[in-house]
Amino acid sequence: MRPSITIAENETNAAKAFSRQSAVFDNLYGTDAIIRYKRERVRQHVEQLLTPAASILELNAGTGEDALYFAQKGYSVHATDISEDMLLQLRAKKQQAGIGECLSSEPCDFTRLGDLERRGPYDHIFSNFAGLNCTQRLEKVLQDLPPLLKPGGTISLVILPKFCLWEFMLLFRGRFRTAFRRFSGTKGASARVEGTYFRCWYYNPSFVVRALPEFEVMNIEGLCTLVPPSYLEGFAEKYPGLFGSLCRMESKWKSSWPWRLIGDYYIISLRKRS
Repeated sequence: MRPSITIAENETNAAKAFSRQSAVFDNLYGTDAIIRYKRERVRQHVEQLLTPAASILELNAGTGEDALYFAQKGYSVHATDISEDMLLQLRAKKQQAGIGECLSSEPCDFTRLGDLERRGPYDHIFSNFAGLNCTQRLEKVLQDLPPLLKPGGTISLVILPKFCLWEFMLLFRGRFRTAFRRFSGTKGASARVEGTYFRCWYYNPSFVVRALPEFEVMNIEGLCTLVPPSYLEGFAEKYPGLFGSLCRMESKWKSSWPWRLIGDYYIISLRKRS
C-alpha cells in the first residue's frame, strides 16, 4: 500500500476488502471456538444494558450475526455497514429466519453518520469486533453518536487497544512485526484482507472517554486477555481443559486492572447523561 494513501482511500480499501470477504466470512469464522466465546461475552455484556424491546443501532454490522441475535431476542435493530455486500448477506439471513420489521438495514459509513436515514434516536448504539479501528477518524465518529441516542441511552464498543499481552509475548517466538504492530502510532498498522491492504489504528479507553464528555463510563472489560486471540487457530481444540480454565479466569478478572486494558480487545460501555 502506498505510504501517501489518504484517509478516504484507506476507508475505501477497507470497505473493498470486507466486501470481497462477505461471501466467505461466516464460513471462515462461524465455527471457531474462540470467536464463539468472544461473541457470547460481548452479547452478555450488551444484554445487561438493554431494557425490554430496546432499539439498537449497530455500526459495522457485517453479515448480521449479532443483529439477528438481538432481533430474535425481541429488540429492534437497525444494522449499518459500509459494505453493501455484507448487508446482502445480512438480508438473506433475515429472510431465511423469517424476521420482520424488528430488523432493518442501511448502507452507511460510520464516518458519515450525518447521512444516516434512520436517525432514531436509539436506546443503544453497538459496534463489535474492532470495526471502529479501521478509521483514523474515531474521534469524529464518537462525536456524531450523541444526537442518535436518547437521553440516558447507552453505547457499547468493542475496540483494539494499543497493547495486547498475547501479541507482545509473540516477541519471544520471533514474530516481531506482530508483537510491535500496536505501537505504530498515528501512521497506523498495515492489514490485509482478501488481497486488499488498508491500515488500522489502536485506541485505549481513555481516548473514547475524552471524546464523549457528556457520557459516564459504566464498565470496561478486557476481552481475550487470558483467553488467546482467535488468530491462534486450533488452541481451544488442542487444549480444551486449559481453554476452559482460561475462560473462567478471564470471566473473574475481566473488569480488574490491568486485565481490562491488555486484552486483544476491550468492551467499553457508556451512558448518555440525561
